[in-house]
Amino acid sequence: MDKTASSAAEAVRDVPGGASLAVGGFGLSGVPNVLIDALQERGVDGLHVVSNNCGALGTGLAVLLAAGRIARVTGSYIGANEEFARQYLAGELELELIPQGTLAERLRAGGAGIPAFFTPAGVGTTLADGGMPWRYDGEGGVAVASPAKEVREFDGREYVLERGIRTDFALVRAAKGDRHGNLVFSKSARNFNPLAATAGRTTVAEVEELVEPGELDPDAVHLPGIFVQRVVALSPEQAREKPIEQRTVSARTGEAVPA
Repeated sequence: MDKTASSAAEAVRDVPGGASLAVGGFGLSGVPNVLIDALQERGVDGLHVVSNNCGALGTGLAVLLAAGRIARVTGSYIGANEEFARQYLAGELELELIPQGTLAERLRAGGAGIPAFFTPAGVGTTLADGGMPWRYDGEGGVAVASPAKEVREFDGREYVLERGIRTDFALVRAAKGDRHGNLVFSKSARNFNPLAATAGRTTVAEVEELVEPGELDPDAVHLPGIFVQRVVALSPEQAREKPIEQRTVSARTGEAVPA
């Protein structure tokens, strides 16, 4: 039952080139940076990544992206990641862009063993009708476009069929975890990490604080250990490393805001 790995490198030792990965995180919160860096050091490429976004500020998945290791992304947000946008428009990677709620539900469905579901999100758009650019040809044309999806009517309203997502591996980050793989997430880090973890056939978790089995209150566990195969304990330095995407401050009463 002890699922701890000796290092991040050991935990991702068998991730092959071309593997599909569900990766947790929301913006810069809850991103498994240490596992991603270990994967980068292994040099695997052709990865198919499923994640809300593809990293930012040179951290997280942006590390693999900049090195040309990612072949396909299924996500819901490009944001200010200029390299992501450049590679997509240049035809260097394939992108399936879907609504954020649909992405969350596709991951949840895959983890729950649900092959597909109907949702009203996207009805009447290229998401349902097909034709959304998945890959450009590098010259402004579309090399690969999304296919049309099944649309059915229920109680007078149209819904589009979406497939559940299962991946070869999942990489997640938790605030606490025990040796059996039970995990607790903190605040917004909980948004996509549990969903990504259930979708992976082999799930690897990096934890900021590793505790012994029985120390976690069962009612406080966000993800049961049955979904986790490997646990990596972070060093205090690694656990403290949490970049801030947008730092905003306000002046105290009577102070002038710096120019």
